[in-house]
Amino acid sequence: MKQKHNLSDADLIEKYQKGDVNALNFLVKKWHLRFCNLAFWIVKDADLAKDIAQDSWTIIILKLKTLQEPNKFKSWAISIVNRKSIDLIRAQKREQNKLIKHFNEDKIEDSFTENELSLTIQNKLLKKIEKLSVDHQMVIRLFYKENYSLKEISEILDISIGTAKSRLFHAREKLKTILKHQNYER
Repeated sequence: MKQKHNLSDADLIEKYQKGDVNALNFLVKKWHLRFCNLAFWIVKDADLAKDIAQDSWTIIILKLKTLQEPNKFKSWAISIVNRKSIDLIRAQKREQNKLIKHFNEDKIEDSFTENELSLTIQNKLLKKIEKLSVDHQMVIRLFYKENYSLKEISEILDISIGTAKSRLFHAREKLKTILKHQNYER
């Protein structure tokens, strides 16, 4: 008999669907940190990332008993965390826009410290990537950092493969433009 930690996600889900609560515990242990990391990458706040992961688990657990294709758990669950994170970012932006409008601020100025001038090339690139839309950031991260294929990205984000390709292409082009613009400013 296999140990539970050696079982696939699909096996754990099937055991849980048959009433084995311990299988759910192993699934949570396996995925919780990844969910927190994904949410943190999007929202840039550890506490909010933990809350998002927890909220995502609430949804996942409620729907897990009826999950028809347990072998697609990974992309299904990641898409839930992704949507929750993006929803939070959008809500924060709406709130920020309300505040800006309320106080009639034309522009929020960023303050730069001496430390930012000495960032590594990788950190500078990450900063430039953050200027992209959330959709473009997500595709860049999933493709380059997480090494997902375009097909897997399309499943995770619940978009067509063509849309995933298009977003990746446009994200690269926008990033090139941002980097070229930076070089002209020097």
